[in-house]
Amino acid sequence: MNSVPGNVKWSLGLLVLLGLSIVVSAAIGSVSIHPLVVAKSILNAIAIPSGINISTNGSYIAADSLPIAPVFELSWMSLFDFEVRDAHQTIVVGHRLPRVVLAATVGFALASAGTVMQGFFRNPLADPAIIGVSSGAAVGAVLAIAAPALLPFDLRAAAFLGGIAAAFLVYVIATESGRTPVATLLLAGIAINTFLGAVISYLVIHSGDSLLTVVYWLMGHLHVASWNDVLFALPMTLLFFGVLLAFTRDLNVLLLGEEDAHSLGVSVEQTKQILLAISSGITAVAVAVSGVIGFVGLVVPHMLRLVVGPDHRILLPTAAIGGAIFLVLADTIARTGPAEAPVGIITAAVGAPFFLYLLMQRRVYAL
Repeated sequence: MNSVPGNVKWSLGLLVLLGLSIVVSAAIGSVSIHPLVVAKSILNAIAIPSGINISTNGSYIAADSLPIAPVFELSWMSLFDFEVRDAHQTIVVGHRLPRVVLAATVGFALASAGTVMQGFFRNPLADPAIIGVSSGAAVGAVLAIAAPALLPFDLRAAAFLGGIAAAFLVYVIATESGRTPVATLLLAGIAINTFLGAVISYLVIHSGDSLLTVVYWLMGHLHVASWNDVLFALPMTLLFFGVLLAFTRDLNVLLLGEEDAHSLGVSVEQTKQILLAISSGITAVAVAVSGVIGFVGLVVPHMLRLVVGPDHRILLPTAAIGGAIFLVLADTIARTGPAEAPVGIITAAVGAPFFLYLLMQRRVYAL
């Protein structure tokens, strides 16, 4: 009963911090913009549908040169009308905000998946890539970049489908007689990750003129973020997260062991299937739009677990929002240095020392 107020308290506090991080990040760049101006620009961009316009100028959707339906267009009404220079509005909403929102979305997704994977495997070293999703997505992306003629998909779709296919392969290998032992799943994930790593290396060697693009993608990137990327990633991330949130109680029970979970009424195998599928999906979405970004799903859940405890009803939402904040700040550092660096380098440079610090303090536990 006490978990719900705690959940709300931590989530609201971190959401406020995330909002501040987004505003500050969007204010930083080659053209410095005051955070208050950034906030006004963001509010000015908020609009709601206010009506439907029907074309009356003869513009129709045609089939065999015959008009079959008029064209309907939504008209939009802005909720705010603050005075902001056009140049600042364009810089914030058109250029910086898509990247910042995408960083928040990817960090949210990776931290969510990492939290679930660590609870699922009862292993503090588990992360979203443990069952081959990131490697599979990387194979799909590298193929789309280096040999686009071989795939009928764009980069994002190829990476997403590659990640899902790799996770499904690991699951099929690890499942026998309707049961999926966690230890077998972990070993199958390691084997598939190793094999896909070899495939990626081979594709990189033969990527030709696309080598720089491929390497940059594999390091993790957000420099080409657009609103289309946000529209691809954000709805699916929120949908997958909602499903994971619904299974936090079952995930808590699974920590007791599969036999105890079964005796407490949890459908163990079905719950494992759903958690694996949704975690793989949310990870594949993140990797599809950002490349391979490490340590977010490993470090952030640990950091929040030390603060809020192991109850996934509180830990999952707080870790997800914490992951969003972490990646927004990491990407801000990545793009404001003397030369822009892939964000994956920054997360590794920050995450690895912090994780070593936890190890030296003996604050990384078996779950």
